[in-house]
Order: sequence, then structure tokens, then C-alpha cells
Amino acid sequence: MLASMPQALSLRLERTLELAGALTLAALLATVTASVALRYFAASGFTGAEEAASWLLVTLASIGLPLASTAKGLRIDLFEGRSAPSDGRDQRPSARGELIVDDRGTNPFSSENRSVPQELRTIFSGVITLVACIVVISGSGKAALDLGGVSPSLVLPEGLRPAMLSAGGVLAIVAILLRHVADGRLVAFASMLAIAVGLHWVVGAVPPLDQVSPSFMLCCLALVAILAGTPLPHAFIAAGYVAVAFGAPMPEEAMAAATLSGLSRYLLTAIPFFLLAGALLTASGIASDLVCFAATLVGHRRAGLGQTVLLTGVLFSGASGSSIANAAFGTAAFMPQLTAHGTPPARAGALIAAVSVLDNIIPPSIAFLILAASADLSTGKLLAGGFVAGLLMAAALAVAIHVNGATTARTARASAEESRRFGVRALPAFGLGVIVVAGIRAGVVSPTEAAALAAAYTLIAVFLKRTAVYEVCAAFRQSARETAAILLLIGSAAPFAFLIAIDGVAAHLSSAASWLGSNPFLVIAALNLLLLGVGLFLDIGAAILLFAPLTLPIAVSAGIDPIHFGVILVVNLMIGGLTPPVGILVQTVGNASGVPAVALFAASRPYLLALLSALGLLSFSAALVACF
Repeated sequence: MLASMPQALSLRLERTLELAGALTLAALLATVTASVALRYFAASGFTGAEEAASWLLVTLASIGLPLASTAKGLRIDLFEGRSAPSDGRDQRPSARGELIVDDRGTNPFSSENRSVPQELRTIFSGVITLVACIVVISGSGKAALDLGGVSPSLVLPEGLRPAMLSAGGVLAIVAILLRHVADGRLVAFASMLAIAVGLHWVVGAVPPLDQVSPSFMLCCLALVAILAGTPLPHAFIAAGYVAVAFGAPMPEEAMAAATLSGLSRYLLTAIPFFLLAGALLTASGIASDLVCFAATLVGHRRAGLGQTVLLTGVLFSGASGSSIANAAFGTAAFMPQLTAHGTPPARAGALIAAVSVLDNIIPPSIAFLILAASADLSTGKLLAGGFVAGLLMAAALAVAIHVNGATTARTARASAEESRRFGVRALPAFGLGVIVVAGIRAGVVSPTEAAALAAAYTLIAVFLKRTAVYEVCAAFRQSARETAAILLLIGSAAPFAFLIAIDGVAAHLSSAASWLGSNPFLVIAALNLLLLGVGLFLDIGAAILLFAPLTLPIAVSAGIDPIHFGVILVVNLMIGGLTPPVGILVQTVGNASGVPAVALFAASRPYLLALLSALGLLSFSAALVACF
């Protein structure tokens, strides 16, 4: 009874945070949608809409802090086993969101079946996580006390935003404590907390060491923490703070301010709306209508089921904006059919993972939104470039499926009446893509407004489909949780990127690249190799935030169009979803299907080659245009 109480409290805290996130997301959607409606139908504005959205984003990120310590998709488990979970809670993969594989994940604090090296990595990761929480609590608390005045439109104390982050840090430590107590590891928690407090004190008290570059130590510390399985936001925050001991000019309160600035940009409001739209499409069954429509078009051809998977991926890409959503949905929708028709499970899973790459290329794309925000590029132009690149990659995959014979299974040729019927049922999903792409490209709405309209449109379609209320609520909870994780990652990367920038890393990279001259072919080849290497380890969101500001000036200096290179950068990093050791899309399919990741990586090679060929064509065209 006593042992189960902490576990029950932990679960209750998690459920409460998810509910708070869902309500915050609903308020955010109502705020932005009302602003758009007033502007277009009443010729007036909603005073303070952008400011309110910024505050709500900070609220979501604060809610994400306690959830991040158990979010498996925010950590890179290079050394963890792939055994089945013991509590059953992580067997359901996330069906939404670009950066989350399994939000509930296995308990990272459980010592069951853990070897000594794994135990040491867990302790090290736990210490880093607790250091990050302490830094957030301390730095945000100091910033809350130092900030004066009130917000211009909402008339709320400016110190309230950092105070929310500080409260999130406190709840994160409480959540970790409850999980350790539930696993009978209170002594281990006390030891890790003591080490974390001591490390925090030492960094703040010891004079800085000037013998080593702060940015070099920053990257080394973050890399070690990430490889040990520490959640990415915690690794970035802790590394940024420890780098102060090596001369990094960024105290705790400055880190808190940079984090708030990084996650409260209005453009980022589009991310939760795209996630919500994809979640609602799946919950309502509209996504399944896309599958049926795709099957009527290509299911009767050679490797018809494989081509159906591809076409569904292309169609669903215009709805969800998330590759993880496509991977999870595709596994549930196609894996049983593919294997039932004789396709080996590894080959079927590899096909689904490869097709999922398209979802963050074909608009709407969360990756392009992050890139636009971090590199100050045109969102509309990036989405248009992603549409062209996505179609090229889809064509390359279609050839690979046909030649490789992903599956010889096919369905009977559908009649014109069946194609028309399923096409009509799938129209709501197509309308979503029209709202987003056409609205942004025509300049009628901003990316955030288009995303809000898309979410509102999908919500209306869901109610017309008479979807159960509990499924709609579940979609809001899941989307809020994934949004919180993405925002937390973006915010934690902001001080990391700032420290690298002020240390002149970009200038050093430009100097190192000067030996390539101004030849755009050599420059883009070198950048491709760098980005493909980055994609082996880093999540696409973190990689964009860290490497876009570093690589974009090098490409522009060689005459390469920044929009063209931005598309190439995202394509590079998305291909990393199929490459070991991380391969987040492969891991998603593996977690959902039970197929070992090693077998999926091996079966992905034909599709990886096809995608690399498409990347080569995109890079060659960008370099060729730069020559004229």
C-alpha cells in the first residue's frame, strides 16, 4: 500500500499536468482564432493576442519541464536494451509530434534488469537532469525578482513568466522524487540531488578557468550528457551552466532570459496547432479515409501495397506536419496488411519509416517553422521549396519500391465509383492543406494564423464526424504534451546557441571552410557531409537550432540561395531519421511494431539510397543556380 502511493501520486501529477496543458492549448487556439476572425470579419484586431500567445507558450513549456524527465523521445538511448516494457505504459507510441517518440517511455529511474554500466549512466544522467532543474529554479527565480513592470497589453507582472519556469523546475524535481520513491530508490535520489547541489554551488563559487574555450567545453559537456541518455533540454541547460566555470559569460538569470526569449516567439504558436490538426485527423478517422483513397489509386499496381503506403504518406504529409505522426500512424495502419501479404516485418517497417521522412518535408512542416524562426527566413518560401523537394523524394522512393519489390502484394483494381467515393470522404484532409499552403503563399494569413485556422477547421470536421469527446480530449492532451517538449527543447537550445555565437564558432567555421574557395559544389558537398553526420546523433529540432545559424552563412557566402539551402538542410537532417545509431523514425516503427531496430536499419538501405539520390539532385541544382 505504501509502495503504491508514490506511484499513484506520480501518475496523478502526470495526468494533472497533461490536463493543464490541454486547457492551455485550447486557450491558445481560441485566442489566435478569435484574433483572425476579428481581423477579417470585424475589421478590428484582438489587442494583446500575440502577447497572450507568448504567455501561453511559456505556460506550456513550464508544464513540459516535469514531463521531460520521462519523455523517451527527448533522450538518445544508445546503450539501452530494447526489451519490452515492464509496466505496459510505453507500448503506445506517440501518434503526433516531430520530436517525441514515446512520451511516457519506460521509467528511466527503474533499476530492474540494469547492469552496472547502465546504472552508472542512469546516475550520471539523473545528476545532470537535477542540475538543469536547479539552474532553472535558481536562474528563473532570480530573473523573476529582478524583472519589474507589467506587460503592455495584459497588464501582468513581467516577473510572472520566469516564475512559471521556476515552478516547473520545482515540479520536475517532485516528479523525479516520486518515481524514485516508487522504485525504492530514495537513497539514490538523495545522493544524486546532493551531487547536483554541490556541482551547482562549485560552478558558481569557483573562479572561471580560462585555459579552455568555453564553447568547446560546452559542446563536450552536452555531448557526454546526451550520450549518457540525459533528455536533450536538460543536457543543454546543464552544459550551458557548467560552461560558466570555463569563462562562458552567461549567468543563470541570463540563461533564463534567453530561454524565455527562445520559446515565446509568436511564430512558434503554429507548432501546437499543426500537431493538434494531425491528432484530430487520426482520431476522427479522416486519416483512414486517406488510406482508402490512396489504395484505390495505386493499390492494383506492382508492389501496390508499398505504393499505397507511399501515396498515403504524401497525402498525410499535407495534414500533420510531423514525421513521427506519420511513422506511428503508418505502422498501425499498414504493418498488419503488409505482413499478412507476405512482406517480411523488417522490410515492411523499413518502408513505413522511409515514407515518414516526407512528412516533415511536404508542407505544413514543423521543421521549416523551427528553421524560419531560428534563421529568420521566409516561412512561405521554405514551405514552397519543401513541396518541390518532397515530391522529388517521393518519386525517388516510388522507383525504389518498384525496383526493390517492397511487397509483391496488390489489391484489386478499384472502380471509378469507389475512387470517387473515397476521394469525397478524404476531401477534409485536402482542404487542410489548401488552407495552410495557399493561405501562406497568397499572403492572406501568416503561418501562425494558417495553423490556427487549420486546427479550427479540423476540429469542426471532427465534430461533423461525430468523434467521441474523449478522443478529442485525448488529442488535445497528447498534442499539448508534445508541444511542451518541443518548446522546452527550443528554449533550452537558445542560450546554448547564444554561447556558441559569442565565442566566434561561426567565424572559425567560415575560416575553416575558406579553403574550399567560392566553389558552390565543394561547399555544398562539405555541408552535406557535416549535416548527414549531425543527423546520425541529434534530433532534427536540436540540430536545426544549433547548426542552421552556423552553416547558413557559409552557404550564402558561396552564392547558394538561403531558401534553397534551408530546404537541403532539413532534407539532410530528416534522412538522419533512418540512420543508426539513433534513427528516430526507425526507433518509432520498432517500438510500435516490435521489430528490432537493427533489422529495420538493414532493411532501410534501398530507401536510404533513394533519398540520398534525391538529396544529391537538390544539392546539384542549388550549386548550379549559384554559378549563374
